[in-house]
Amino acid sequence: MNKKQSLTVVPPNFKRDVIALASGTGVGQVLTIFTAPFLARLFAPEAFGIFALVAAIVFILTSISSFQYQMAVMLPEQDEDAANLFAGALGILLVFSLLLVPVLWLLGPSLANWLNAPSIAAYLWLIPLVVFFGGFGSGHQILEAWAARTRRFARISFSKAAGSITTSLAKLAAGFAGFTSGGGLLAGSMAGSILAPILLGGQIWREDKHLFGKYIRPTKIWQNLWRYRKFAFYNSPAALLSILSNQSPQFLLAIFFSPAVVGFYAFGFQLLQIPMNLIGTSVSQAFYPHATAASRKKELGSLVENTFRRLIEYSVFPSLMLMISGRELFSVVFGAQWEEAGVYTQILSPWLLFWFFSMPLHQLFNVLEENELLFRWNIVILITRVVSIWLGAFMDSPLLALTFFSASGAGIYAYMGYWINLKTGVAWQRIALMLFRNLAIFAPAGAVVLLAKFASLPAAVVVVLAIAFAGLYFLYRVKDETMIRSLVARAHDLFVK
Repeated sequence: MNKKQSLTVVPPNFKRDVIALASGTGVGQVLTIFTAPFLARLFAPEAFGIFALVAAIVFILTSISSFQYQMAVMLPEQDEDAANLFAGALGILLVFSLLLVPVLWLLGPSLANWLNAPSIAAYLWLIPLVVFFGGFGSGHQILEAWAARTRRFARISFSKAAGSITTSLAKLAAGFAGFTSGGGLLAGSMAGSILAPILLGGQIWREDKHLFGKYIRPTKIWQNLWRYRKFAFYNSPAALLSILSNQSPQFLLAIFFSPAVVGFYAFGFQLLQIPMNLIGTSVSQAFYPHATAASRKKELGSLVENTFRRLIEYSVFPSLMLMISGRELFSVVFGAQWEEAGVYTQILSPWLLFWFFSMPLHQLFNVLEENELLFRWNIVILITRVVSIWLGAFMDSPLLALTFFSASGAGIYAYMGYWINLKTGVAWQRIALMLFRNLAIFAPAGAVVLLAKFASLPAAVVVVLAIAFAGLYFLYRVKDETMIRSLVARAHDLFVK
């Protein structure tokens, strides 16, 4: 390292870093699973729809709130440059959040009417505050970028866990207190989303304030912002397009159908995100610094292949099981009113499968400095999603809209995975063999569950079979996977000892 650097950095270890991140995220996902049946009975689908629309606006604005400069914090070799990038990103975020206040005051009512949900107008004033603190549940990307650079992943893990616990308890408290509108869900989400960055920011300040005071200067901030201007010019629009693509179903389903349909989609998608957040997001955050180092050493192919293998192992079985048992699962666990949400998850499962083992590696676009290609890629994704849902709306069917959406998304992310392998020198035949092996493992269990459905056995029986097979698969992975055992031990060390 450069002699100017004064950070104490833990030596890199990819598995350990994923474990540290996943242990904190796992706490939140366990609570989400535990509280979901209660929230499903406390809040109507319309309430989830209102929350989803406000959250979608927040996610979109958060994606460009710092012009994606947080992604550049990892790249400078000297901490002086990284610290000035960090300060510049925070400054842009502050200005952006303040400018949102008059914009939403002027345009908020029109936006609410355009989305066919006038009731969200009452909550739009909260958006600038939520954006400044990093959005709903996604973590504060600028603070996490600095913590990831210094490989203090346990700090990220702890703040995420604290935020998730606060969010879950606050939502339950709002529901049991009778605040069962979309506002109750918003208030609960805000509580955790504000607490997490406060905790992480406080830890960063205590540990690195001497570095910031020594290095951060206005001229240096500007020099580094200009040096990494590609992130503002290409990554920021690409991130906006990506988030618009991800959130377009909420907006389009609201415009063409109703907030209730949005609620079904949002509730189902929230549960689909559990494995994404537990494994995929943790892998993505840990992968970036390791991929940067591997690229410098010309060892990127090996890291990509091993990461693909792990992601495939943890995505194929649960995604396919959900594809055949989603309707019964939602009906039994969350109540009959949520059966349609279960159907939505069945439809979206193929897209989820390819998203899961391709998207966490999208950081390679930054590592390989393919910023322009990432921008073009996201344009294609947005267009296909809008067209897919528009076609479904033209046929007056939300089920067809999501079917087109899922099919186009699966195809695009499958091709993204192929491109990543090609670019990093990983033979696509090896990835195909990994997929085939995991399909073979799933086939017997999937056949039994399908036979139970065709035999018209009670939904509860189908659910029990699906959960039992998923549990056996988990035990099978634990037997040969030290990573999961280490994850459990790490979570115990962080939150029990």
